[in-house]
Amino acid sequence: MSVSDAKITPKSFDGKSAARALELALDTLQIEADAILAIKKRLATGQDRTFPQAVGLLLQCDGRVVVSGIGKSGHIARKIASTLASTGTPALFVHPAEAAHGDLGMVTERDAFVAISNSGETAELLAIVPIIKRMGAKLIAMTGNPASNLAQLANVHLDVSVDKEACPLNLAPTASTTATLAMGDALAVALLDARGFKEDDFARSHPGGALGRRLLTHVRDVMRSGAEIPAVTVDASLSASLLEITKKGMAMTAVVDQNFHAIGVFTDGDLRRLIEEVRDFSKLSIADVMHANPRTIGPDQLAVDAVHVMEEYRINQLLVSDADGKLVGALHIHDLTRAKVI
Repeated sequence: MSVSDAKITPKSFDGKSAARALELALDTLQIEADAILAIKKRLATGQDRTFPQAVGLLLQCDGRVVVSGIGKSGHIARKIASTLASTGTPALFVHPAEAAHGDLGMVTERDAFVAISNSGETAELLAIVPIIKRMGAKLIAMTGNPASNLAQLANVHLDVSVDKEACPLNLAPTASTTATLAMGDALAVALLDARGFKEDDFARSHPGGALGRRLLTHVRDVMRSGAEIPAVTVDASLSASLLEITKKGMAMTAVVDQNFHAIGVFTDGDLRRLIEEVRDFSKLSIADVMHANPRTIGPDQLAVDAVHVMEEYRINQLLVSDADGKLVGALHIHDLTRAKVI
């Protein structure tokens, strides 16, 4: 049998190996936590006064924030750019090697450039920094070496140095990338607050997310309208009303006056309770058994407000009336579920 045909088996993962894995996991988390706390201490004690300067520079930028890095720093740069963009600071990622081959055209003199390099000596970044400075864009460097060339060239340098990496060999970027990412998040949060960025703003940046749906979806977007609204007039018989409930499939019907104002509601639950008390429905009209003054909501209110009304009053359906009191729609809790509002 040739060497290439030999079966390779993994090292047995016994109790000793499991204990070692847990020990390394705890060490990694502790080292990375310590790295972040060290940065916090530098900022809190005033050892590093550059953070407010960086925030001020980014606030004054009337262009975009361009974040760049290569290797593991590049992955962190992408995430920081994404976080900034989603929290009110227009930002994008540019790969430094691609920038040297044409993508530098994405950067203008109105922009702020954030260069990320743990060593501060990344050749690809140092090759484009002079051009960025020459065009007038402001430069923020995030490095682990305040004496590095990149740090010295920057308008503002953010020190993200760590005592050691979590890697047992002290080689793989671990604590350093965690610290840099945390610094990026700190920048994004400070900018978010300074810009007065609110939930509604966040929702507009995340229309496909759960929060976006909750904050951007209005009642009119999910309500049933027109012929889909279950409704009978106040003089309708109970039998006719039950047919309307069955036909429209909302487990209820609205009761309206001649101006199509909702004056009552009757639900499947009401019917079940009525069966326990009444044997002959033939002589009953809907006016005899409806609930008067039903709960309503406006079509321009947020759909999440409809959820709150349903939860507060423990109901599964809600009528929608316009400013004049006219019935314009109806909501079932299933409509809100399908729209992923809840």
